[in-house]
Amino acid sequence: MYPYNQKCLKELKYSLTRQIWNRYTSTIKEPQVQGILQGFRVVGSGSKLGREYPVTAYRLGGRVTLEELLEFIPDSNGEQQQLLGLMRKGRLSLAEAKEKYPDWYERRIVKKERRGRWTVKRDLYDWWLHRIADEIRVGHRFYGIMTLAIYAKKCGISEEELRHDAFSLLKPYDDMSVEDINRFTKDDVVCALEMFNEDYVTFPRDDIAKVSGLTMPVNKRNWRKQAEHLRRARAVQMVDYPNFEWAGRPSAQVRVYVWRRQHPEGRKADCHRDTGLDPKTIRKWWDCPPPAVRFKNGHITVRVSPSQELSDLLLEDLKQGEE
Repeated sequence: MYPYNQKCLKELKYSLTRQIWNRYTSTIKEPQVQGILQGFRVVGSGSKLGREYPVTAYRLGGRVTLEELLEFIPDSNGEQQQLLGLMRKGRLSLAEAKEKYPDWYERRIVKKERRGRWTVKRDLYDWWLHRIADEIRVGHRFYGIMTLAIYAKKCGISEEELRHDAFSLLKPYDDMSVEDINRFTKDDVVCALEMFNEDYVTFPRDDIAKVSGLTMPVNKRNWRKQAEHLRRARAVQMVDYPNFEWAGRPSAQVRVYVWRRQHPEGRKADCHRDTGLDPKTIRKWWDCPPPAVRFKNGHITVRVSPSQELSDLLLEDLKQGEE
């Protein structure tokens, strides 16, 4: 199935699930949604109750078109119109794409190269592992491990470590079961781990939130790019903490350097009296300013001197505040 068709059918399935899910069809309040490629047991195979209770299906009516399914989606809130717009969105044919984007066609179609992507640091994997261990609920356990497999591939985690972490959740997940029909088994873990595949590393965050039942907070940068947001944050940090107080207790070298900046005509004896540092330490660092770039506790700090323009601006703001 083409990726774009998957997206359209997935959104249609989400909408239909929300329409069907109510107090008459389920005792669970929050709808549980699944992707369009969610696998189901083959008719005639054993169900979760065992082979003595085979899976049975019934034919009801004939084929249904997408247009007929869309009629069940309300148009009062714009949901139906959104789905229609998604399905009618114009797309280039492969021949048109070849002519318009020859480099892309050569790389992706002819050479069958995978789409480039970032390898995310493992903090994302560890964060998600803790969340699905503590917050997952019945009805989302399979998807918790499934999404863990996606993040493992995205973060460069080994399959061995992933399997160890996934199977460590088997017992606590199974203990959540309230009925024998809803037991969480080893087969569930094995099936969920099939998502440890390069094809799923771009699985959308919003879909992960839907299938797992867990919120996925968005980083708020006031609509700024990350580089600009961090540049502004560091500028404010240098104004609020010019002596790197946020990084912990300053070293003796930094303390001597800061004292000398504040007392240009000061003597070593004065520095000893004000800071309490040993005279030998003061002599050691008296003419040795700290490096402009420091690395400590995983942070890189750059020592800068505020410009006269910035100083005047700060003084002006302070005066306005006093008035």
